[in-house]
Amino acid sequence: MQRAASTLRQSPRVVFSGIQPTGIPHLGNYVGALRQWVHLQDAEPNSKLIYSIVDLHAITTPQPPEQLRRYKREALAALLAIGIDPERSTIFYQSAVSAHSELMWILSCTASVGYLSRMTQWKTKLSLKADSSIEDKTAASRLKLGLFSYPVLQAADILVHRATHVPVGHDQQQHLEFARECVTNFNYAYGPHLVSPQTIIPPVHRVMSLTDPTSKMSKSAKAEKSRILITDSPMEIKSKISSALTDSISGITYEPASRPGIANLLDILSIFDHQQRTAADLATAYATSSPKQLKSMVSEAVIEGLQGIRERYRELLDVNDGHLDRVAEYGAEKARRSAAETMDLVRTAVGF
Repeated sequence: MQRAASTLRQSPRVVFSGIQPTGIPHLGNYVGALRQWVHLQDAEPNSKLIYSIVDLHAITTPQPPEQLRRYKREALAALLAIGIDPERSTIFYQSAVSAHSELMWILSCTASVGYLSRMTQWKTKLSLKADSSIEDKTAASRLKLGLFSYPVLQAADILVHRATHVPVGHDQQQHLEFARECVTNFNYAYGPHLVSPQTIIPPVHRVMSLTDPTSKMSKSAKAEKSRILITDSPMEIKSKISSALTDSISGITYEPASRPGIANLLDILSIFDHQQRTAADLATAYATSSPKQLKSMVSEAVIEGLQGIRERYRELLDVNDGHLDRVAEYGAEKARRSAAETMDLVRTAVGF
């Protein structure tokens, strides 16, 4: 059995990442993660790429079943529209691969409650203070087991496919550290069967809210004009950017602390700049421009950068020919085969 585990560890680099089905991705999702997923398809031809729409995670926030079904299809259509190739990458609904849940239970039997209690995600979701404890009455009355054990399922997502690398932003590094902790605990108890994943730090492209440039762009923000969806029309993009919060100071400078609105627009412009100039470089180049002129340039750059995505997305959702369902099942079958390799090792090691 150890020889088999060793053989699997020598397989090509395996990259795993997931996205929650919580509505159409916005510009921050696209440049922060999704665009990199597409890039990896060409940049790493020998790597195994696995991308999951993590609908099990989504239900830690209660929602109507019909909404979840719609969001799942929208997420799948969005991934295909931006260029994820189901032949090159494995795309699947998490709930369609039962091994994720099975490994989560097995990992939970060696996972530390103390470690989980120090995780920040459940506190953030419940709008609790960072130093809150599960012993606090307020936390205990509102905290559900699914939200508390969310990191164990996230670890299972990664480990069941023997992922060697996981792209994570700064806010998810704690979760990858926990996944490595799960590997340590399981391997100590049952032998060296799980693979400890490494971190891929993506390029820093932090997109802030258009209406509150001190906060990250978010799907949950009440103001629709705070975010640009990857399916927005050119007219909608221009309208949102033209109304973006800036300031009355003349000229263009890159000063994130004192001019966050202008800095955010420059950051967005740099993402799509053909010359790959930094936001500071662009501020120098357009120092004498007005905020209105800057907004116009940003609008044109975003429209060009997202060109074609809206049309592909609408076609995928509007043409009811079963294509999305076939892609989902094809990806699920590939993911089941991938997970089966790990679960054969794990079940034998545990004694099942």
